[in-house]
Amino acid sequence: MAPMTTIPTASPTVPATQALVTLHQATVRFADVVALRQVTFSVSRGEQIALVGTNGSGKTTLLRALHGLLDGPGLDASTRVCHAPTRQAMVFQRPFMLNLSVRRNLQCALWLARVPQPERAARLHDALARVGLADLGARAAHTLSGGQQQRLAMARALITQPDLMFLDEPTASLDPNAKREVEGLMASLAAGGMTLVFSTHNLGQAKRLATRVAYLEAGEVVCDAPTQEFFHRPQPPRAQAFLRGELGG
Repeated sequence: MAPMTTIPTASPTVPATQALVTLHQATVRFADVVALRQVTFSVSRGEQIALVGTNGSGKTTLLRALHGLLDGPGLDASTRVCHAPTRQAMVFQRPFMLNLSVRRNLQCALWLARVPQPERAARLHDALARVGLADLGARAAHTLSGGQQQRLAMARALITQPDLMFLDEPTASLDPNAKREVEGLMASLAAGGMTLVFSTHNLGQAKRLATRVAYLEAGEVVCDAPTQEFFHRPQPPRAQAFLRGELGG
C-alpha cells in the first residue's frame, strides 16, 4: 500500500474551464424532508474535496446529486452541468459485494462498463495490484475484511478509469489499520491526479487528504474553503460550533 502523502492546499476558486461538474441551485426533497436547499457547488479538476457535517446534513445527497443519481422526482429547480467529457465513479458507504470471487466482481464491472475484451485482463490485474489485493483474486468477496471490501469497491470503481471519484464515508466503521490502508489508497489516487470528493466525520482525515473542505448543515453549504483556511481561520458561527464539537454527529 502506498505511503501517506502530503497533499498541497489549493483554492476552490479556479478558472471555469477546469470545472468538471457543477450543480446550480439544487434542491432535493425526500417526501417532507428537504435534503439539499438551493445548493450551488462546483468540482474542479485535481481537487480533493471533503464534505463534513453532522448526520443528516446533506453530505450523501450532495454526492449523489453531483454524480447524477438524483435526476427526476425529488430534485427541484436544478441544473447539473458536466463541463467536459468526464468518467465518474462512486463508492458507497456500504459497498455491495456480489456473491462471487474478488476477480469475478471486477469482471462484472468491466462487462458493465463495456471495456473491450482485449483490455480486461490488464485492467483487472492493475486494479487488484493498486488496491493491494493482488493475492486475493480467487477469494470469495463476502469473506474479505471490512477494509478489504472497501478496497475492492474502490478497485471496481478504478477499473473503469474514472477522472472523478465520489466516496461516501470511505472509512466508516473500519478499524485503525484498515482506515490507514484506505486513506493511503486515496492519497495515492490524489497524488496521481485523480479528482476526489468524499464525505467524512473524521476531521483529521479531512485535514490529511483534502485540498478543500465544505461544511453542510440542514441541507445548506454553510462554508466552503481551502483546507488550511477552513481549520485555521474564523468561519461562520455554525461551522465554528461544529469544529468545537458542539454539534452532534
